Amino acid sequence: MVLAALLVLASVAVAGGRATERRTVRVGLVAHPGIVATRRTYEGQVLLGFLEAERKLGVEGRIAYIAPTQDPSGALESLARQRYDLIVAAFPDPPAVAAVAKRFPHVRFLLIDASFKAYPRQARNVAGTVYRAEEAGYLAGYLGALMEDRRPGRHVISAVAGFPYSGVTRWTVGYAAGARHADPRIDVRTNYSYDFANAAKCRRLALHQIGEGSGVVFDVAGACGLGALSAAHEQHVWGVGVDIDQSYLGPHILTSAVINLDAGVFQSIDRFVHGKLAGGRDVVFDLQNRGVGLGRINARVPQTIRRRVDVVRRKIIAGTITVPRVS
Repeated sequence: MVLAALLVLASVAVAGGRATERRTVRVGLVAHPGIVATRRTYEGQVLLGFLEAERKLGVEGRIAYIAPTQDPSGALESLARQRYDLIVAAFPDPPAVAAVAKRFPHVRFLLIDASFKAYPRQARNVAGTVYRAEEAGYLAGYLGALMEDRRPGRHVISAVAGFPYSGVTRWTVGYAAGARHADPRIDVRTNYSYDFANAAKCRRLALHQIGEGSGVVFDVAGACGLGALSAAHEQHVWGVGVDIDQSYLGPHILTSAVINLDAGVFQSIDRFVHGKLAGGRDVVFDLQNRGVGLGRINARVPQTIRRRVDVVRRKIIAGTITVPRVS
């Protein structure tokens, strides 16, 4: 009688275990060597989100490193063969992801700051992440114009950009629209360095813009743009950072237009864990879900202007202000 009861209990326990058993989700990350968990770099933010997912969601994570010039296909395929459930690609190479995804249809892949539509073969097991950088740029331009209008004389603000493609123009289009919302008569100038690395090129462009009257210089050119922000510092005008909060560069930084990749990576992995990350689609990050926004605003900005910027932020979220988009 006791033995029979034990057998019944055991069978119930097994059945219950099957009903409630949940295998640990395995998430791989393909990144460049030397990546450090910090909000001061692009990939550093990706790593922060990945580590937060390990800590808070209990996923089993692994990082596969590739050299900056190395084809990422090998690392992606290696993780796929090891049966990782989700593979996060912390680099802008959608075609490589698509090629591997086609060979491993039962593995899910996640693009960072890139749409799944970015390549012709749109694999259904690839999810993209799209950041509405235009919205952050709009707020930066609005704030920049309000501060520029406090100066005497003609009002000019500017942007030093890398190359004229969507990853750059999404920032500058929003910046110009926000500035003209604050002051319809303001002169907004954009010059391209056609370079993301040579700081001297961007410094020369910024100095020219400042010489033409610009009181706010927006850096949209990566490492090259650091030269533009340096010129702003030298000439005692405002600089606006991009991608990450660049207020650490000094008191000349008015604010930064940022994309919060760490939050985006964590939220995307969280969606996957809970079965809500659909392949063949993009996850959109914007002002509403805090995927983009402004970094630290300089302490010298008056509270009245801060409140006006916040009003515009809330109107964008509510949809009463339409920010132009760049596809």
